[in-house]
Amino acid sequence: MALKKAISGVVCELDPPHNGHRYLFERAKFSGAALIAVMSGNFVQRGAAAVLDKWNRSRIALSMGADLVVELPVPWAVSTAERFAVGGVALLDALHADTVVFGSECGDAEALQRVADCLLSPAFSETLRPLLQNGSSFAAARQTAVEKLLGASSGALLAEPNNILGVEYCKAIRTLGADLTAETVRRLGAAHDGSKPEAPFASASWIRSQDHTGADLSAFVPEETLRAIQKEKEAGHYPASLQHLDRAILAHLLTVDAEMLRRVPDVSEGLEHRILEAARTAENVTALCDFVKTKRYSHARIRRIVLSAFLGLTNDLPALPPYIRILGMTETGASLLEKAALPILARAVDAKTLGGGAARVLSLESRGDDLYSLCTEPRRQAGLTFTEKLTRFSKPDGPAAQ
Repeated sequence: MALKKAISGVVCELDPPHNGHRYLFERAKFSGAALIAVMSGNFVQRGAAAVLDKWNRSRIALSMGADLVVELPVPWAVSTAERFAVGGVALLDALHADTVVFGSECGDAEALQRVADCLLSPAFSETLRPLLQNGSSFAAARQTAVEKLLGASSGALLAEPNNILGVEYCKAIRTLGADLTAETVRRLGAAHDGSKPEAPFASASWIRSQDHTGADLSAFVPEETLRAIQKEKEAGHYPASLQHLDRAILAHLLTVDAEMLRRVPDVSEGLEHRILEAARTAENVTALCDFVKTKRYSHARIRRIVLSAFLGLTNDLPALPPYIRILGMTETGASLLEKAALPILARAVDAKTLGGGAARVLSLESRGDDLYSLCTEPRRQAGLTFTEKLTRFSKPDGPAAQ
């Protein structure tokens, strides 16, 4: 009797794909394993447009070893680390993956799991409450609470962004009852937001910062990424940026009221009033976020809220992704879909089978793709949600869209 081959999964943005991502994929694709990449679409967790569109990034993911690339729908992609992780883990569980593999600064899955279990405990909630009442930001209060309960070394794990996301993956596995194990790969080279690259690794934020400098990125990204960037630059489609939609976003905020804004995820404690006040005078979205930002509310949180409002995301959407949207696959990847626990979307006709909350999520995704088409100069064609062909990747000859 043949042993079942393991299925690994990664949750990623690839904004843009770089050598650190390729290293993670290589480590995740251990002997005999198939690899699923759950990837954010055209908008990402930092509250921004992905610099390279999701179809290019999907093709690069396949070239780096993924067997199946599925989209993390926009309500989960443009969200908190907790909701981002829940969406990714839920899709991997629906595809019967065995392991979720992620990068972290500490490289210790057991330590991250201890912190995750602490965050889910009643003792944590009791310890956190007075810290928040004293005016601490949530991030600072959370770290202090874990230090009180588990010690300084455990609390320090929550000072690093990849560790934090790793903890959220561990939490999601627990809260969803997912049949997954968590494995982590120590992050190498430059820090998550590091300004100084250490070849062959550079952070995605540093790579994005070089978009207009003409810097040579060949030491830090795969050849497939370089080719895609060059092709899109020649078309005027790289890097995509929300700056092209600044006035449209401000105009939208001027048409909504406080009650409508309160329905946007992560809006609380009167934050809607500060945003609406800023929208009356801000010259652009960055200035608006600067105005609204406080010690308690981070710039990233404000950006996500503003983008979510513009995209039409509300807090009454399904709690978990309601379908599996395929962006690309190999023959091995196609076989992973046979027993999927959610509806599979690969063609426009598949969308006709959806109803209720699933249809609404897909409608928001399609709307987001159309708005993304305006994030470059010249603009892209709209209506690509299903007209852009998914990539079928045949090894070793390379990718071919069919």
